Amino acid sequence: MSEAAEIQGAGGEVNLDTPRRFWIDIDNSPHVPFFVPIFEELRKRGHEVILTARDAYQVRELLDLYHLSCKLVGRHYGKNRAAKILGTCMRAAQLIPRMFNKKIDLAVSHGSRAQMLSGFALGIPTLLILDYEYIAMMGFIRPDWIFVPQMIPDSKELKPKRQILRYPGLKEDVYVPRLQLDPTVGNHLGFDGNDIVVTVRPPAVEAHYHNPESDVLLDAALNFLTRAPNVRVILLPRNVDQAGTLRQTWAKWINNHKIVIPEHAVDGINLIWFSDLVVSGGGTMNREAAALGVPVYSIFRGKIGAVDRHLQQEGRLILLESVEDIRRKIVLKRRQKNEQTIGNERPALQAIVDGIRDITKSRCT
Repeated sequence: MSEAAEIQGAGGEVNLDTPRRFWIDIDNSPHVPFFVPIFEELRKRGHEVILTARDAYQVRELLDLYHLSCKLVGRHYGKNRAAKILGTCMRAAQLIPRMFNKKIDLAVSHGSRAQMLSGFALGIPTLLILDYEYIAMMGFIRPDWIFVPQMIPDSKELKPKRQILRYPGLKEDVYVPRLQLDPTVGNHLGFDGNDIVVTVRPPAVEAHYHNPESDVLLDAALNFLTRAPNVRVILLPRNVDQAGTLRQTWAKWINNHKIVIPEHAVDGINLIWFSDLVVSGGGTMNREAAALGVPVYSIFRGKIGAVDRHLQQEGRLILLESVEDIRRKIVLKRRQKNEQTIGNERPALQAIVDGIRDITKSRCT
């Protein structure tokens, strides 16, 4: 790992990188598309990347969708706090022997507590990428660096051992510009040109920040949408248990195809692009829609972070805070889809990859 690698830059210049070994741990479904371009860019620059992932939500299916070879370690242990803590410790115990003596230069994740525990035990420096500042930390076990969007200010919640780094734009700007439009998405899900397509993402009921008010808003939104003419709802449960509950509760509307629950993991970015609007209780899908210029309504009722506040102020995200807001704020109409709104520049990706390189530079010189 001492021999320099020559990497051709976008402008024709040659960048000299000392090859390093990175460990990326994928903890949740949205982290799969996020880390794909980071993984590819690091490899392009001559670095070695070891991938691990937790077998939770749709992670396994998304890894297959993106053709990623990855070792699955551990699983999700439900919403019980004690079970979550035990599960995190058990997964860390499984990761430690796999990373022992691997000579990792930097462990990178988007919120993997198990990786932070493993890094602490093995003395591996850790970088935690976040886009929500109210994530629950683990007391004295803190990452060495934290990477956040520029609009997130300094706060008591963000206290890495060494430094806070910032990147421009949204986390979703890292991968949304890679979108390859797939016009067959509509055919697979059963909607056509006459439908107003609404993609709906339920709240993360197992998350520590979940507020039951979001569940009330989800029911109100689905009642509103299923009673509106020419509307087709694509409902995306987060896991098997949630899917079972939703299928039972909304069986009438599923049977008449007013609501469609996909049988397998779908390319969420393509689905959002071909949707006319999005209603979501999850931060990632909200911000993916905002990045694509698709009207998006948030039923998230946890503590609102700086990124969502910023998008709200820009008019790119509408917060639904009551049942009355469902009827008053949601606009049901067909959207004009202009492919030119999908930008090609990815400053967020370059800033993150450069930051990862700069963090480890002193360790390899």
